[in-house]
Amino acid sequence: MLHRAVGLRYQNAGKIARKLGQVRNLSIHEYRSAELLRKYGVGTPAGEAAVTPEEAYAAAKKVGHNALVVKAQALTGGRGKGHFDTGLKSGVHMIETPEQARDLASQMLNHNLITKQSGAKGKLVSAVYVVERVNAKHEAYLSILMDRKSQKPLIICSSEGGMNIEDVAKKNPNAIKKFYVTESEGLTPGMAAEIAKNLGFSQEAEADAADAVTKLYKIFKEKDATQIEINPLSEVSGQNTKVMCMDAKFGFDDNASFRQEEVYSWRDLSQEDPDEVVAKKSDLNFVKLKGNIGCLVNGAGLAMATMDVIKLYGGDPANFLDCGGGATPETIETAFKLILSNKNVDGIFVNIFGGIVRCDYVAEGLVAATKNLSVTVPIVARLQGTKLEEGQKIIKESGLKIYSFDELDPAAQKIVELANA
Repeated sequence: MLHRAVGLRYQNAGKIARKLGQVRNLSIHEYRSAELLRKYGVGTPAGEAAVTPEEAYAAAKKVGHNALVVKAQALTGGRGKGHFDTGLKSGVHMIETPEQARDLASQMLNHNLITKQSGAKGKLVSAVYVVERVNAKHEAYLSILMDRKSQKPLIICSSEGGMNIEDVAKKNPNAIKKFYVTESEGLTPGMAAEIAKNLGFSQEAEADAADAVTKLYKIFKEKDATQIEINPLSEVSGQNTKVMCMDAKFGFDDNASFRQEEVYSWRDLSQEDPDEVVAKKSDLNFVKLKGNIGCLVNGAGLAMATMDVIKLYGGDPANFLDCGGGATPETIETAFKLILSNKNVDGIFVNIFGGIVRCDYVAEGLVAATKNLSVTVPIVARLQGTKLEEGQKIIKESGLKIYSFDELDPAAQKIVELANA
């Protein structure tokens, strides 16, 4: 069974890693990225955000151009090729008047934009961004991210921008250049100039391009960014600068939120899963899956092992939920609410190895949650470690139908049997 267990581990780990990766890195809207770019002196088209149709009208008048673009603000790629749940085509529209901005905003705001990246439900549009239309002579691509293999910042650039970088990689891989930045040297003027030469701009624009690259790298370092993607980075005419960031996608490391208060004040919770937002406030790591057995475990490694054992005995986990080392009766109840928000859950498996977390605290929370939430699905609790006897006593004296176990395998077999009955 070992090879099967290992296979399941990697299968589950891939799902969880992809989901938790989304949670760990804060993404911000395009208009917020533009605001940050302006603070660092990076060229970007003039624009104003709006959250009502009337604000969109006022924003268009304030920008003061006849040639404008209205962009739906939702954290998903491919907005221009998407469509709304109302039938409106595209999340990016060119307009000529403030009245058009107001009309489009009324059709976009508080509606879901469906793209190739958003899933069938789409993403709620919480704002629109009214931007001046700029004449681009050439479009390039630039991104900065942390390369985990080399453990160095990596700058990727291409002379072909304004399209999916994946498409460029397939059609013309030689157009993509990579530059690794060492921590000791940082981004040198020479490297910035070399990157600028690979963007396909005219010689007159290369100095401005190198300056933009330098400032973008400064944002990356000073703001604890995990990703800066500018697509397109354009050579423009009729502006104070010869180079502008026409669209920006930023990501930031959640571990640095304590020193990036301004950036994290820009978090748009309407773009995140409501249950995962609740979990985060209670310091719970929670990811929804497609099975019918709810899991409450302390420790990410034990959570993965728990899901594997459930799979081995013919069950299917409904979630990944790690309550960590700070579980209290209150967080246990919150965890139960999250698990039971999934109507497909037919049983709950609690697997706690008591060390920092005391088994009696877990038992108290388990009993309180079962009573307070009037839980009707079967519960199997496998407790081990600190204050084990006290915890088992609390469960036994509760009078509730909670199946208590000391060992993992028989506990997993029991919850699978009960959930699939």
